[in-house]
Amino acid sequence: MKPTGINAFLERKNIHPSLKTYFIDAMGAMAFGLFASLLIGTIFATLGEKTNLETFHIISQYAKEATGAALGVSIAYALQAPQLVLLSAATAGIAGNALGGPVGAFVAAIAAVESGKAVSKETRVDILITPAVTIICGVAAARFAGPGVSSFMTAFGSLVKTATNMQPFLMGILVSALMGIALTLPISSAAICIMLSLDGLAGGAATAGCCAQMVGFAVLSFGENGIGGLLAQGLGTSMLQMGNIVKNPRIWIPPTLASMVTGPIATVIFHLENIPAGSGMGTCGLVGPIGVYTAMNGGGGVWAGILLVCFILPAVLTWIFGKILKQAGWIADGDLKLQL
Repeated sequence: MKPTGINAFLERKNIHPSLKTYFIDAMGAMAFGLFASLLIGTIFATLGEKTNLETFHIISQYAKEATGAALGVSIAYALQAPQLVLLSAATAGIAGNALGGPVGAFVAAIAAVESGKAVSKETRVDILITPAVTIICGVAAARFAGPGVSSFMTAFGSLVKTATNMQPFLMGILVSALMGIALTLPISSAAICIMLSLDGLAGGAATAGCCAQMVGFAVLSFGENGIGGLLAQGLGTSMLQMGNIVKNPRIWIPPTLASMVTGPIATVIFHLENIPAGSGMGTCGLVGPIGVYTAMNGGGGVWAGILLVCFILPAVLTWIFGKILKQAGWIADGDLKLQL
């Protein structure tokens, strides 16, 4: 039966309001926008500090200033916006980021794109009406909703950070496990950490959990996926295993247990910290370890913590836990095979 009324209109305009559309597709694309602007800008800033080259600082400044526009365009692309809507979403993203940070850009971009799609190609003056509606709705959402939503997320993030400082062992376990799971799920752990402004010890715990998932799955599945799988998961994303997790959820146990060990080691023993831009990235492009280095200004002790928490312990612990589960018959050969 064909949809009628408003449902038919939404179907025709390719508008599909749902949790998946906004919190998986749009937020997942948001991570790419962050990586192409704020995250890479942070890396250039660190290079500038360590090399004293002004060029890196200039590049960093421009990249960070492009954050709002990058978020708007990346979300519009994920929502399959028409060309005029996609380009106009840059303005909405800039307004949202200015008034409410990344979460403001997220809200503004969604409002802008869905409104723009609704009017796209509906009039003979589409070149004027579509960008005008897209920008007006995006800026309005940024102005009225962005600051409030951003304040709530920041307050919640502050609560998590305060709790981690007060109970670094227990919160180290909790934050590490949850953020690691978020990284492997088809949502954006990077966007979550940036929205929550998750830095300090809580950022260090989040980094430990994300690294445990990526390095853990890379090592656990090495026998089935080889070097290609090792690099794709260890430097790319553990999200590649989601299809296999659906088939056998038990394969998720080893890296998750590893994260529950490395989290408190990060917070209690090494006191690792991170910046929001690096907390939810894990070893993807080595952004997580670079963020720790940036947050703690380098030093021998920092390198020891980074190597152990981000690479060595996740690999060893996940391999051990995986061995136990394989002997118990919970994980079988082929359960972690990727179609690369």
